[in-house]
Amino acid sequence: MTVREFVDLHYRHFNAGELARAAHSLTQFLADGGKIFLTLAGAMSTAELGRSLAPMIRAGHIAGISCTGANLEEDLFNLIAHNSYVSIENWRDLSAQDEAELLGKNLNRVTDICIPEEEAFRKIEHHIVACWKETDASNSSKLPHEFFYELLNNEVLKSDYEAQPEDSWLLAAAQINLPLFVPGWEDSTLGNIFAAHCLEGEIRPETIKNGIEYMIQLAKWYESRTESLAFLQIGGGIAGDFPICIVPLLNQDLGRKVPLWSWYCQISESSPSYGGYSGAPPNEKITWGKLAIETPKFVIESDATIVAPLLFGYVMDL
Repeated sequence: MTVREFVDLHYRHFNAGELARAAHSLTQFLADGGKIFLTLAGAMSTAELGRSLAPMIRAGHIAGISCTGANLEEDLFNLIAHNSYVSIENWRDLSAQDEAELLGKNLNRVTDICIPEEEAFRKIEHHIVACWKETDASNSSKLPHEFFYELLNNEVLKSDYEAQPEDSWLLAAAQINLPLFVPGWEDSTLGNIFAAHCLEGEIRPETIKNGIEYMIQLAKWYESRTESLAFLQIGGGIAGDFPICIVPLLNQDLGRKVPLWSWYCQISESSPSYGGYSGAPPNEKITWGKLAIETPKFVIESDATIVAPLLFGYVMDL
């Protein structure tokens, strides 16, 4: 039984039913020639979403991705330091002292898994700082993700791979130069490290382009698209709000005439009652000129680490 057959048979009502309806609708949307614009908040890369996302990228279903700086770097961390990650199955029982002991071992916990500082952060730091300094010395600048693409496509890290390369969504994206947008990149480990080098006077801050540059690139990219675009939002936050705003920017602020997002689905556990973007219901986006009344809209209120692989597996008919 394939994932599609299983979901169609067993996922009937409530959030399971919403997943089935969204999966069926998205599959038809793609069959009609549409593409997905995906947004990644939370710790999706450390959750190893790349195992199901990378095949979607290679299949040509993903037109672009907006993600946090953490999701950008943590896929790469896992790729080169996978064997040194430490699983914490009893994470709910950890005391403050237990957490301090993990810190003493240079282990940075993300729920039930710890990222090793030396094998992940510092190993990448060695390579990426050299890229930053080379760009700085030439008095040029790049977007944050372009340095990651450079490292992966130059294969300087290939001998260090510990996870399976086919399970890395970032590697799959780099191989085809997939449009990638990373608003708020400085809110990440490597963003902090970059700031540290700037504070030391070793690198100019302008060496890495900022979020406005990403917004400009996104606007040009969106205007150039000819196919219909589905907005698939995992979580919320800046990774989701930054790109969805490109439509009102173009239509309302610039007076252009571009189509609204053609399909929408959000996977989130957030409630709309607290006023945050992560819990904002789809119809609220109509008032902002992001979605239309007739836009297919789905909200799956569940854990994205469970739902997203099922959704991708359904689309791929695995």
